[in-house]
Amino acid sequence: MTVDIQRRARRLNDRSPNPGPVAYWMSRDQRAQDNWALLYAQELARERQQSLVVVFNLLPQFLQATWRQYHFMLEGLRLVEEELRRYQIPFLVTTGQPETEVPRFAKRHGIGTLVTDFSPLRINQHWYGQVSRSIDCEFWQVDTHNIIPCWKASGKREYAAYTFRPKVHKQLDDYLTEFPSLQKHPHPLPGDNSAVDWRQLETKLKIDRSVGPIEDVNPGNDAAIARLKHFLENDLAHYDELRNNPNNNVQTGLSPYLHFGHIAPQRVAWEVQRESGSGASREALLEQLIVRRELSDNFCYYCQEYDSFDAFPDWAKETLTEHQSDPREYVYSGEELEQGKTHDPLWNAAQENLVARGTMHGYLRMYWAKKILQWSLTPQEALAQAIYLNDRYQLDGRDPNGYTGIAWSIGGVHDRPWFEREVFGKIRYMSYNGCRRKFDVEEYIANSQPQREDT
Repeated sequence: MTVDIQRRARRLNDRSPNPGPVAYWMSRDQRAQDNWALLYAQELARERQQSLVVVFNLLPQFLQATWRQYHFMLEGLRLVEEELRRYQIPFLVTTGQPETEVPRFAKRHGIGTLVTDFSPLRINQHWYGQVSRSIDCEFWQVDTHNIIPCWKASGKREYAAYTFRPKVHKQLDDYLTEFPSLQKHPHPLPGDNSAVDWRQLETKLKIDRSVGPIEDVNPGNDAAIARLKHFLENDLAHYDELRNNPNNNVQTGLSPYLHFGHIAPQRVAWEVQRESGSGASREALLEQLIVRRELSDNFCYYCQEYDSFDAFPDWAKETLTEHQSDPREYVYSGEELEQGKTHDPLWNAAQENLVARGTMHGYLRMYWAKKILQWSLTPQEALAQAIYLNDRYQLDGRDPNGYTGIAWSIGGVHDRPWFEREVFGKIRYMSYNGCRRKFDVEEYIANSQPQREDT
């Protein structure tokens, strides 16, 4: 076992390995390439001369995910299955609750060692605990979503980026490396390993299908690599200068691919840091990709109430409570917000973009969430509404970045007190006129209008 893979892994139970296949329970990181968890599972299997199998547990419904997110995920998983079979690694799917189905799978196939990837979210942490107590074999976890494993980057909830950054930079050279290659596996899995019946699996979903797929965003590792290459060749040089202007379109476009694990953040960072020139842009992107993104995992992992008012720092809870009874010039219902029917044309345009395209520019995400706070009767209501809209329409909904970004915008998480004002208290304020000083708001609104066919 190479040191580079071993240090990314940790035990989740105290069982001994049994004779039998090694299984990788794929969940957050849905790719065959550049996947430390899969590489770890393969090394164990090769050392023990055992079969290797990848299993994915499909939930019939998951939080507020709609057909938009499920379609993107399932299409990506089809590609994973195809690629894994070229490496003689079967890909199997179970359906139901993972705390029941994963142990059942392990028993049915006589699994000797189970490996999984890492998510900091509360529901995933519950699954890991339940499965670890229910299986009779050893259980390992490998953080293949973060460059530095979350539990090694820091052992506590970090106050802000400035407290987390030095810890990341101290370890980064040890972890930001090239990936080894996945190998064709020499030991086949006994039994029937026929192709997954994806059409039949789709019939088991119990989800809202009224939010449709984003047809012009193709899933999978190849599509993600192509998007990364385009960004490096065309946009990286201008990223630092233009990234906060929604009209410039110099964002990476990788958010859905990172969320579903179609591309490794470490692959993105590895390729970006190899680019010569554009030093300020390269450093700005790596700050977002590594420090800020991994800080989100830190927040959700060490603060399991990440989606509630209780997650806010004490100063934010105090100031929001003090200003909860402040008069609001506008108060909008959830339906009005969802339909983009406010008095603010910029906010409406951002919301319409979210509904139609499944994405929102990072700068506008902050403005969008802060206005929901301003137009809601309580911060708790604002938080719930922002999470609902984000998770319903964003391709990368239900992500630590989303929960953390909303908590920053509404509850001052990873921020500091600012000048006090009505409703916001000491929470950082953003305004329509402030956006106008940053970029051409009218241009953004005009470009965000839905296309209508001539009649």
